[in-house]
Amino acid sequence: MMNKIVEAINETTAYLNNKSSGFKPRAGIVLGTGLGAMINQIQIDHIIPYNEIPHFPQSTVEFHKGNLLFGHLETVPVVVMQGRFHFYEGYSMQQITFPIRVMKALGVQKLFLSNAAGGMNPGFKKGDLVVIDDHINLLPDNPLRGVNAPELGERFVDMSKPYDDTLISSIKAKAIEKNISLKEGVYVSVMGPNLETRAEYRWLRNTGADMVGMSTVPEVIVANQIGLKCLAVSVITDECDPDHLQPVNIAEIIEVAGKADEKLSVLFAAAIKALV
Repeated sequence: MMNKIVEAINETTAYLNNKSSGFKPRAGIVLGTGLGAMINQIQIDHIIPYNEIPHFPQSTVEFHKGNLLFGHLETVPVVVMQGRFHFYEGYSMQQITFPIRVMKALGVQKLFLSNAAGGMNPGFKKGDLVVIDDHINLLPDNPLRGVNAPELGERFVDMSKPYDDTLISSIKAKAIEKNISLKEGVYVSVMGPNLETRAEYRWLRNTGADMVGMSTVPEVIVANQIGLKCLAVSVITDECDPDHLQPVNIAEIIEVAGKADEKLSVLFAAAIKALV
């Protein structure tokens, strides 16, 4: 199985190198639910739909566009996933994380991830930006499970620092510079796609998590395996107070994410430009 993944990575990388005229991105960006303003700051050179890319899954979530973009953020060459994949869509963990392995093969050195999350920390409000300091993985599978191929990295991956301290410090500094509020917290990833009950929110909060979502962690695990330094920021789209819980409207979640998107894009752009 893992040897087939290696073959697929090589085939996909060769295809993308051909389609992008040998474009060599330094930074990779994964845009989460309702988050897309980042592309307005990028000079886009190539747009390649997922359904044209060999071995790529197809995004089944209506608010994930499903394109791989190559372009420049000022002088920094970047590749952008305009929409990601989730376990709840029915994909395997290997499929979900396949694009991260391809990004590394294309030349990406730093990975920037975003997501929409429910805020369980009472200090978090709708529209807040939270840089992820650590995570808790409650997904029912792991992208490293199975026979390991040495080309993919070590099997027993150290996760003592899954998010890069230097990148976190950089984006914190940019937040101060831009006068944008940026909080810090622990993200817990669950399978979904349903949202949580009051009892589940209480339990998840008691595990030490500040916010909850359905993505990001598998990508970060693989990034750590392949030596790809990463940074992740959550947009708090709903407040998960079990004592005052209100029914959640997905359209409202998308709207809240969209309003915070501009601030997040400014921060990501500033942090990526600092890579020069």
